[in-house]
Amino acid sequence: MTFHIIKLHVLLTPIILLASCAGYRIGETKPAVMKDVKTIDVKMFSNSSFQPRANAIATSAVTAAIIQDGTYRLSSLDHADAVLEGDLLSIKYTPVRGSRFNVLRPEELINIVTLKWKLLNAKDPTKVVMEGTSVGFSEFFVSATLQTDRNNAVADAAQRAAANLVSTLSNGY
Repeated sequence: MTFHIIKLHVLLTPIILLASCAGYRIGETKPAVMKDVKTIDVKMFSNSSFQPRANAIATSAVTAAIIQDGTYRLSSLDHADAVLEGDLLSIKYTPVRGSRFNVLRPEELINIVTLKWKLLNAKDPTKVVMEGTSVGFSEFFVSATLQTDRNNAVADAAQRAAANLVSTLSNGY
């Protein structure tokens, strides 16, 4: 009797282990519309916000996120499969915590960076492969120089928005 239980256990264990991996796929998880895209040319983002040179920070964050993700390679326009164009729509600041003694001076802020982007086919720029909006945020404490604190926090929020953008390109969400 115990021999049959051991035999049954030996047979069922591999089946259960194999069934637990049934949904796993080895290889790329790119969206179907991105199957032919291997290289991307990233254009300098335009700047619709009021912060000067913030578009350079956003563009650098997106290129760094593409490199870090590794699903796509960066390329020049003549060798690229797709072209990424974007716009830094806005940088908004919201106070989280204020001073008890001076309600007009915040102690902690959240900044929200919004990027609108469009991935175009490099061979035919009229064809839009994907498009969307990505948002990133950063919390920071205010020191004696509010403007410096805001400038430093934009880079962090842009990196988070860029990570969201690249996640959409690589995974579809």
